[in-house]
Order: sequence, then C-alpha cells, then structure tokens
Amino acid sequence: MNISLRTLTPKDPEAVLHQAALLLVEGFRDMAPEFCPDLPSAREELAEGLKAERICRGAFDGGGLLLGWVGGIPQYEGRTFELHPIVVRREFWGQGVGSLLVKDLEEQAAQRGGCVVFLGTDDEMDKTSLSRVDLFHNTWEHIKRIKNYRRHPYEFYQKQGYAIVGVLPDANGPGKPDIFMAKRIRPEPVKGDEKP
Repeated sequence: MNISLRTLTPKDPEAVLHQAALLLVEGFRDMAPEFCPDLPSAREELAEGLKAERICRGAFDGGGLLLGWVGGIPQYEGRTFELHPIVVRREFWGQGVGSLLVKDLEEQAAQRGGCVVFLGTDDEMDKTSLSRVDLFHNTWEHIKRIKNYRRHPYEFYQKQGYAIVGVLPDANGPGKPDIFMAKRIRPEPVKGDEKP
C-alpha cells in the first residue's frame, strides 16, 4: 500500500478535516466513549490539534483517503511531547499505519528538540488486568503482571518501544486507570547512571 505522511493544517480541504473528526468519533467509541462522542466535540479536539505549536500528521493512501492521524502536544518546555491522539481507520488496523504515524511523530518531535514522547492509554472498558483493581496497593506488582484481555493498545505501544512508566489509579472512575507509557527518542546518557 502506498502511504504518504504530511502535516494537517486548518487550511486543509473540508473533506479532509471532516474525515479526521469522524475518525475520532469512530475510533474511540470502544476505547474511551466519553472522548469525542460526536462530531462537534471531535471538531473541537481537531481544532486544538491543528494549533501551530502542536504536531498533527496524517497518513493518506494514494487516492487521498485519510487512513489515520496522530497529534503531539509539547510539554516541559518542548523537551517532551505527549502523543495525543492517534486514530486509524478500523479497516486498516494491523497494516502498519499506526506504526508509521508513531514513528513519524517521534521524528517530528525530535526535530523540534524533544527527547521523550509519552502518552496515557486509558482502560475505561475493562480491557486489561489493571482495571477493577486497587492500584494504590502493590502498584508495580500489578503493572509487572499486566495482561491484555481485549485488544487494549498498550501492547501496540510496547511494540513501538514504549515502556509502562506508571499508572493513575481511578483516573476515569473507580477501577478505571490511565496507563502511562514513554519512550526516549533522542538517546542521551543520564548523568549519574555510569557504573563505578
């Protein structure tokens, strides 16, 4: 499949912006139903993502169909970027579109001086063993033994080189955590990490 990647802007044709918003509604329906439940909220989210200081990249097929898009929000004075959101048309899941978007976002963030990309991947729908658990107790034991029950995306991010770096228990209500993941995109030695 011929895929091209490019920056999305507010000046894109209305058809492209509509596709991008619709992908948010459809893509998060089964993962985080309160995030962009309708087109007006998706258009607001898209408008935020298209701001000049952010990264917003789309993947298109040879015919101009938007296959998916990813956003990046600069944090910590631009040293880190939050990956938010990422969405891919369901019929193209498992075909490498998401991986291309993540890699492209990392390259864009590195070009802007970013060292780390991080993300939160909520478990609002009991898709992992971290849901319905008291994560205030034995937190790292639960994380170490995490299991994916129903296609939660944390494993997708692990395949892209991201590590689970923590959780926020009850972020989405009792027993519904946010799973935090991160990846260093510009390897630099950490001072004090040297072996004696």
